[in-house]
Amino acid sequence: MSYEKRLQELGLIIPEAPKPLAAYVPAVKTGNYIYTAGQIPFVQGAVKYAGKVGKDLTEEEAYEAARICAINCLSAIKSITGSLDKVERIVKVTGFVNSAEGFTMQPKVVNGASDLLAAVFGAKGEHARSAVGVSELPLNAAVEVEVIAEVK
Repeated sequence: MSYEKRLQELGLIIPEAPKPLAAYVPAVKTGNYIYTAGQIPFVQGAVKYAGKVGKDLTEEEAYEAARICAINCLSAIKSITGSLDKVERIVKVTGFVNSAEGFTMQPKVVNGASDLLAAVFGAKGEHARSAVGVSELPLNAAVEVEVIAEVK
């Protein structure tokens, strides 16, 4: 099945890749791999979920933030490939969670990204992953996610 059709079935719209906040590009292709820059939960040019998870935001809100980050990673990939149908598999996901002191559920938060990728790509969306708690993220974003994808 086409991944582009799967997105439509899921009711997901992949926006244009978010504009970089500094001196970098949204994604880089080398060989058969695309490495995305870290993507934060931008929706229409604004951070949708900001603050510390476990203090300002719930685990569920942060899960949604990670989901948006994954959508933005897909937009960065698509900006290079032209179509997500060229994705062979998702190889690695790294998630950073802006964590309040004592918050230790980073893996559940980053599941927001992992679950979205599995829904779109099925078994080819299964990936290695790191979920890390950090003290701050750009623009006080709740979550930042980066993806490595193998492409055809």
